[in-house]
Amino acid sequence: MSTDPTLTVFIGGGNMATAILGGLIQQGTPREDICVIEPNAQQREHLKQAYGIQTQEQASDILAQAKILVWAIKPQIFHEAVQPIKPFLPASSPLHISVAAGIKAQSIASWLGTERIVRVMPNTPALVRQGITGMYAMNAVPQADRQAADTLLQSVGQTVWVEQESQLDGVVAVSGSGPAYAFYLIEAMQQAGQDLGLSAEQSRQLAVATVAGAAALAAQSEDPVSTLRERVTSKGGTTYAALSHMELHHIKQHLIEAMHKAAERSQQLSDEFGK
Repeated sequence: MSTDPTLTVFIGGGNMATAILGGLIQQGTPREDICVIEPNAQQREHLKQAYGIQTQEQASDILAQAKILVWAIKPQIFHEAVQPIKPFLPASSPLHISVAAGIKAQSIASWLGTERIVRVMPNTPALVRQGITGMYAMNAVPQADRQAADTLLQSVGQTVWVEQESQLDGVVAVSGSGPAYAFYLIEAMQQAGQDLGLSAEQSRQLAVATVAGAAALAAQSEDPVSTLRERVTSKGGTTYAALSHMELHHIKQHLIEAMHKAAERSQQLSDEFGK
């Protein structure tokens, strides 16, 4: 058992926790400095065998060694999960990082009795170290804690800090739910390819590579994405025909409205789970 005061303890050992702890190990964090509290025996065994880390079925004295607690659990069970954990926490509270969507920082602070709270909103590409995470820290969080949280989430991709907690609703709408929009586009492109005589395999390969390549080009370019779009759109050409049809049916506006709906739902969930 590690006695290092920088022990990182994950409450919950699901996909996102697994992605983050895997990233930490790749960054060079010693395996003995990572522990996961996970009630599912099969998942505990998987984590132990695959990553060589400590696992626990429930809260124990190991929490006294925690420097960072990562709450990687569903928002519906967050409040009740705090109760068995809290008695084992050291008097000098560790940094708490919440991955649970929708739970406001002030609610977490009231449950845990500390304002060393950082809320994070990663997305599923974190599973392949290509994620991006929106991050918000309460005012009481010192710079050292912010840096620790940033380092932890950079293990699975990029990070973006917001100053107002309400801005996390925008993060949810753009990047949290964003991978689903990209998958939706890929689905449509693949289906169109098949309709036009390509095989399912060919269509998938073309669609996935095109979306990934366009994203890589946008990431490397200093030009606005509108400029990149215009460069491949010759008036009267094939791309022009496709985009004109999209404009005719207000596809861009529908996408924007859809993301506003995602943000509204995020706000509703915050109100619901924070009660």
